[in-house]
Amino acid sequence: MKKDKHPKYQEVLFEDSATGTKFIIGSTLQPKEKVQHEGKEYPFYRVPVSSASHPFYTKATQFVDAEGRVDKFTKKYQRKSAEVKELQVKQEEAKKEKVKAKKK
Repeated sequence: MKKDKHPKYQEVLFEDSATGTKFIIGSTLQPKEKVQHEGKEYPFYRVPVSSASHPFYTKATQFVDAEGRVDKFTKKYQRKSAEVKELQVKQEEAKKEKVKAKKK
C-alpha cells in the first residue's frame, strides 16, 4: 500500500448506547475520545444500535430507542397533523363565509 493514502486501521472500542454492550472491532474510524478498557486504551465511539440491541438479532418484538428518535418523530408528526387540521378548519370556515356573503 502507498503511504499516507489510506486511513489508519486500528482497534476501536464501540459501545451500544441502548444496552451498554461494549465490543472491540478493527476500524478506520478516527474518534477523538479515548477510554481505558481491560487495561488498554482504545479510541471510543458510541453507536445507537448494534447487534446487541437490534430486534432482528435479539428476536425482540419491541425496539428500544435510546436516542429518542421515535418519540421525536411522533411528536413532530402530531404537531404537523394538528397544524394541518387547524388549517383545514379555517379554510372550511372561510368557504362558509363566502357562501353566506353570496346569498345576501
